Amino acid sequence: MSSPPERARHGVRRALTFWRRSVQARVVASTVLLSAAVVGIVGAFLMQQTRDGLVDNRVDKVVAEALNETADVRTKLAFAPGTDVDESRQQDDLIEPIISRGASRGFAAILSPSEATGGRLADGGAKFTQGLDLDSVPLSLQRHFDGPASTAWTFTDIRTTRPIPGLPEGPGIVVASQVTLPADNNDTYTLYYLYSLDEERGTLALVGRALLTTAALLLLLVAGLAWLVARQVVTPVRMARRVAERLAAGQLQERLRVTGEDDLARLAMSFNQMASNLQKQIRQLEELSRLQRRFVADVSHELRTPLTTVRMAGDVLHDARRSFDPDTLRAAELLQTELDRFEVLLADLLEISRFDAGAAVLDAEDVDLVDVAHRVVDMTRALAEQRDTKVLVTGPAHACLAEADVRRVERIVRNLVTNAIDHAERRDIHLLVGGDEHSAAIAVRDHGVGLGPGESAMVFNRFWRADPARARTSGGTGLGLSISLEDTRLHGGWLQAWGRPGEGSQFRLTLPRRLGQPLRHSPLPLVPVDAKESA
Repeated sequence: MSSPPERARHGVRRALTFWRRSVQARVVASTVLLSAAVVGIVGAFLMQQTRDGLVDNRVDKVVAEALNETADVRTKLAFAPGTDVDESRQQDDLIEPIISRGASRGFAAILSPSEATGGRLADGGAKFTQGLDLDSVPLSLQRHFDGPASTAWTFTDIRTTRPIPGLPEGPGIVVASQVTLPADNNDTYTLYYLYSLDEERGTLALVGRALLTTAALLLLLVAGLAWLVARQVVTPVRMARRVAERLAAGQLQERLRVTGEDDLARLAMSFNQMASNLQKQIRQLEELSRLQRRFVADVSHELRTPLTTVRMAGDVLHDARRSFDPDTLRAAELLQTELDRFEVLLADLLEISRFDAGAAVLDAEDVDLVDVAHRVVDMTRALAEQRDTKVLVTGPAHACLAEADVRRVERIVRNLVTNAIDHAERRDIHLLVGGDEHSAAIAVRDHGVGLGPGESAMVFNRFWRADPARARTSGGTGLGLSISLEDTRLHGGWLQAWGRPGEGSQFRLTLPRRLGQPLRHSPLPLVPVDAKESA
């Protein structure tokens, strides 16, 4: 069994594959993400506006209530006797009614002397609602009232030493005003009113939960709509892909089902029309190809009989050429040469027709490519000497075996070497042989005219020539490389070409060690080492 990390990696790979291949998933995910971003921005804006509205409304109320309380206090003090009343008693008479009203209205009160001491409220003998922690009043607000000052307020964090009815701990507002006590030589005192924001906090939490619930439902709705819309678009595309794959596999009768009259239906109709036209053209091309193959095969076979007769007459004339005058002698020799070339052309055409008909078969055995290279060099030595060219073999000292048809492999290498001699420009040609445990290869390297851009793929076309004005010195038919490519494919191998103008070319034949074994690499490089160094 696989370990948890391997299962996790497998799951991640499957998820990534699904993400790459599914347009519907990407559309839904993109739509949901964009919607989530929009909902988040709008929700944050609404929450901010709601919070500011609740807080501003609460501030206005508590400040107005605190000002009313302070106004009542000042009215009572205006009618209070002066020094005939005890100072402590006047403070109690002042603060106790406020504390009592605060218990019913949900606020706490503090009465403290307004002295520039810079200390805490406890230092000045303050009177306050029991259970209230005097640290609930920010020090900055206390210092604001060290001297005469107008009414002020600020936010705070209410703390208590014991529960106070109607005043929970948490965020709150402090409003402060100054009053003058006649019993204390008209000294100034500060009244602090503390109001809780717990109700607003609860309201804001309720609004936040409502927004989150609404956002989640909205995103689910958007995801469902996006999935439905994407499905309506992607489903016909997937059907078109399946039909296209079946068409590519040769099932030319496959068509898309057309429903409706919308753009997708019109696309399906256009697709079906295109498939019908392609089917018609492919059948026409198949018929033309069949007729062409039959024509080539029939002509090749039919020419055999007259060629045999002409060959017999030509041999008689060639044998008796010594008794002819010079002009007749030259004509007899030209006749013999062209008959040889004509026989090679007919043989190549018959071989091509067998490939086209799928009738070519292999007579496989273990073949040593080193021996093949040396035999081909011996076969082409006369042609190479005629062109003042040397063909050199570079290979391992041991055998380089591959399961192949020796006749076809020799023909491939002979065609490559002959082609190289034609284009070597009197420079040496190198046959490189190499192999490994999976494949064996032969490369033919020349330093002649080379190949231009794009010509490495065209060089295997039938009757193709890089330079039509260039004369053939080997008497080739123009089918050699095409036959070589077909022979290579029959073995399941590779036949590749490389070239640069003025730097020559290199053709590489790669065969599997065993027939049917897939090729993954070649033991020889396609681009020559000397070309890499000069590049």
